[in-house]
Amino acid sequence: MRTFMRFSLCCFLGAVLSIVLLIGLMFVGRFDLIQSLAMTGIPLSWLSLNMLPAEFWQALTGVANAADNASLHSFMQLCAALGQLALVLGGGFYYYWYRA
Repeated sequence: MRTFMRFSLCCFLGAVLSIVLLIGLMFVGRFDLIQSLAMTGIPLSWLSLNMLPAEFWQALTGVANAADNASLHSFMQLCAALGQLALVLGGGFYYYWYRA
């Protein structure tokens, strides 16, 4: 349980840093880097939007035919990219602080 809590806290720190990075990129106007970051989330967002049932997405978002909605695709790509970045940073923090 201790290992799980440590890894969870490291991933939480990675998520906070990911959001701070996103805000910093928006503040300095580097939307090309934000778009590149969002492109890393394309496979995971496509998989989740197309493999989960349409009723689930309609109940969650209130959008009919959510798999074809461009705004939802864009939001899911950014969320998936930020999640991936948080996991990578969290794994790095965990390895750096708690290596045996």
